[in-house]
Amino acid sequence: MTAAKSLFYRENYPIFQNKMYSSREAGIHCPKGNIDLIVDQKTGIIFNCQFDESRVQYDKDYHNEQGLSHAFSQHLNDVARRIIQAMGKENLVEVGCGKGLFLDMLSAQGVDITGFDPTYSGDNPRIRPEYFTQDTPISCDGIILRHVLEHIKDPADFLHFLKKAAPEHCKIYIEVPAFEWIAANNAWYDIFYEHVNYFRLDDFKRLFSTVIEGGYVFNQQYIYVIANLADLCERIEVDQQSIDASFPIDQLIAEKVDRSKKITLWGGASKGVIFAMNLARLGIEVDHVIDINPKKQNRFLAATGIKVESPDDVLPQLADGENIYVMNSGYLAEIKQMTGQRFNYITLD
Repeated sequence: MTAAKSLFYRENYPIFQNKMYSSREAGIHCPKGNIDLIVDQKTGIIFNCQFDESRVQYDKDYHNEQGLSHAFSQHLNDVARRIIQAMGKENLVEVGCGKGLFLDMLSAQGVDITGFDPTYSGDNPRIRPEYFTQDTPISCDGIILRHVLEHIKDPADFLHFLKKAAPEHCKIYIEVPAFEWIAANNAWYDIFYEHVNYFRLDDFKRLFSTVIEGGYVFNQQYIYVIANLADLCERIEVDQQSIDASFPIDQLIAEKVDRSKKITLWGGASKGVIFAMNLARLGIEVDHVIDINPKKQNRFLAATGIKVESPDDVLPQLADGENIYVMNSGYLAEIKQMTGQRFNYITLD
């Protein structure tokens, strides 16, 4: 049997790129693992064959909220409208609801919804701060899986578990990062250890016999799919076509980063963590990391231990025209507006 081709290989990546640390030393010495992306011969889904799910346990120090951004809030509003149109407002479940931002948005629009997430630390009675498991009783008309399936080993098996547990008429909304966008944009900074799976839209057309609705959202960065769980296929026909993906990280950094000037990153979430780490491995020092999320500010990034600062703390220190590296181009217009277009803005894609 021919060995699977490695599409991406890196060692010592942080297990959690969105976990914040209380000190520089704790961030530097965070748990790490290796990434080796290959194609699963049974499902056709790209996955990390060195992923160890026993090392990935989420807790209340995990922060991946993006709703503070106007651009992302608009995306969430669009998703909410799409879900309500497809599933209605009654008896929905969100698996992996995080801190409850999207669930609260749906609730405010009159949606009857229950959420599950072990990282939740609030007092919303609609959210259960625990994992959604095979022992969780479920009776609903629709399931929401936003940025969950990429974290789950054996995603096809998990979907079959949901199919068996849910009523026959139950629909599902799935949203995941788009590998098509990652490959087309050489977005090596969008590959993470905790994302064991990397999906293409065609993967879902093989997983389900019928996809009610599907496409790309948020500047093509995400895939969304709406389907009936009853249409989940028992047998998957795998397309053997080759995948064209190449990530010459050192070369891409050399082309993008001006080492002669101060380096300020805007975005202390996933992309910023991985970008800063790979700069550090080349001996390139990052001067500042900015994030608008107060739960990230004055905390420290995984791998590099860089302190995250607020815009108010950093911007007065920067001269007009200095470089700001924007970790997600989806927020570029918003960042320019916040900063009065004083700087030279460099996007990664």
